[in-house]
Amino acid sequence: MLNNKVVTITGGAGLIGQEFVKAVVEQNGIAIIADINEEIGLKVKDDLSLKLDTKNIDFVRLDITSKESLNECIDYLNNKYRHIDALVNNAYPRNKNYARHFFDVEYDDFVENLGLNLGGYFITSQQFAKYFETQGHGNIVNISSIYGVIAPKFEVYENTLMTMPVEYAAIKAGLIHLTKYMAKYFKGMNIKVNALSPGGIFDSQHESFLEKYKEKCLNKGMLDKSDIKGTLIYLLSDMSKYVNGQNIIIDDGFTI
Repeated sequence: MLNNKVVTITGGAGLIGQEFVKAVVEQNGIAIIADINEEIGLKVKDDLSLKLDTKNIDFVRLDITSKESLNECIDYLNNKYRHIDALVNNAYPRNKNYARHFFDVEYDDFVENLGLNLGGYFITSQQFAKYFETQGHGNIVNISSIYGVIAPKFEVYENTLMTMPVEYAAIKAGLIHLTKYMAKYFKGMNIKVNALSPGGIFDSQHESFLEKYKEKCLNKGMLDKSDIKGTLIYLLSDMSKYVNGQNIIIDDGFTI
């Protein structure tokens, strides 16, 4: 479904990013791991290339908050592949004070985390969209969240050390509207922009949390990271050619 499409995945060395890389390669696409951590990124590239027996994985160091870094990334990919077909905004930069409880969040930390993340998604999309406009086509998929759609269900976090950060809610909600804004702004440019909003992804959370979370769902509860890759491939492929400005939720009914 993605024959020879060059797909740039920011944060491609992370938990979900690696799953996206595998999904692209499985559909005969070329997956670009764009990550700020060069050591980890190169290791993931080598490990996945060996595991999947493929040469269709590349790595480029990328700071999504730096226009210079973004342009170096775009130039590298254009020079090597002569085209870039899609951008998956998946990175999640944050500072050391991220995820404090609401009354403990300082103004400077709130602003910095929104700037790093939502601001990073904006500048990354802006620079890739300039390239896409010149190229004549492009595709942007923003990874948002169910908590960009609904208010948090705080009760599932009771008696755990976990919380649902206020920065996260603001970032993900803003990202969904940024998706719609860009889709409309790019009218006539043949650039489509959509968002994908997953529910919770299993990552060895505490059993009591998993049980309470599942009570809010319809069947499975927490998702496996592989549960969202089918929708990503759909959005990246020509099957969704006229799906534009949409937010697709994958959450086993958590938001109902």
